[in-house]
Amino acid sequence: MASRVGLCFAGPHPPLQTDTVMTMPAFHLAFPVADLEQTRTFYRDVLGCVIGRTDARWIDFDFHGHQITAHLRDDAGGDAIANAVDGDRVPVPHFGLILDWYDWHALADRLRERQTDFIIEPRIRFAGEVGEQATMFLRDPSGNALEFKSFRDPAQVFAH
Repeated sequence: MASRVGLCFAGPHPPLQTDTVMTMPAFHLAFPVADLEQTRTFYRDVLGCVIGRTDARWIDFDFHGHQITAHLRDDAGGDAIANAVDGDRVPVPHFGLILDWYDWHALADRLRERQTDFIIEPRIRFAGEVGEQATMFLRDPSGNALEFKSFRDPAQVFAH
């Protein structure tokens, strides 16, 4: 029997034992930073995060199974912060989910049917490379940038 410990547990009862392990999508958060080397040192050496893929302007970290990405802040761009990633201007900050391949495509189809105004249209990023992924960006009604992504090979979420 596998156990599934919830993120929140209130009350006198222990977590439920089930025959099926439930999974949830991995969370993704991108955030602006002023100094990549200080950020790398803090997240790697102080918090113990494993470093994934990196670029001159961003670093992926394994944050307890979730993907967080530090993007070098570019104050010269005015109020909107964006970084170039595989030919796209990616808004920072943004957050989202890493979905399985089928669910990502189903969501992309549903959003296209609703004529969603994408920041970055659904596409494949890093095609044929380590970390190949499907990605799309949109804004919520308050203007927050959301990214939904999926890795062709889920084992490559933190690959470099």
